[in-house]
Order: sequence, then structure tokens, then C-alpha cells
Amino acid sequence: MPILINLDVMLAKNKVKSKELALFVGITEQNLSLLKSGKVKGVRFDTLQKICERLNCQPGDILEYRAGPVIRKDAEEALESC
Repeated sequence: MPILINLDVMLAKNKVKSKELALFVGITEQNLSLLKSGKVKGVRFDTLQKICERLNCQPGDILEYRAGPVIRKDAEEALESC
């Protein structure tokens, strides 16, 4: 999928733990984990709004579009180390 989720980056920048964000947004930690990994097909605007409110960011800070095949950063690093 050409949409990347940069939620981990924003959590780290704001020094917010996943558990804290999940509580603030009103979703389970498991659902937040699925969102972070890109394993969801969509996100509700009210969920995105609360995430942005807590992380003091814009939706574009969390969601990124890249044309062509997408390689996750951890997979990319593994390929580079070979």
C-alpha cells in the first residue's frame, strides 16, 4: 500500500507512549498497534482528530503517500545490511 503510517515517529517526537495515546483516543492498544503497523484499511476522522490533538500534529505528519511499491523502514534496513 502506498500509504505509510508514521505514528511511531510522532509518538517518539512527543515522548508519548502507545498506551497513553490509546487511552486518550479511546481505542485499545491492540487497535493502535494495528494502525501503527498499517494493517487497517481505514481510520475514522474522529480517531485521527484525537491522535493529532494529543500529538500536536497535522494528519500529514502521520500519513504519507508514496507512489510505487512501499518497503517498510525495518525491511529496508535489513536489505541494506545484506
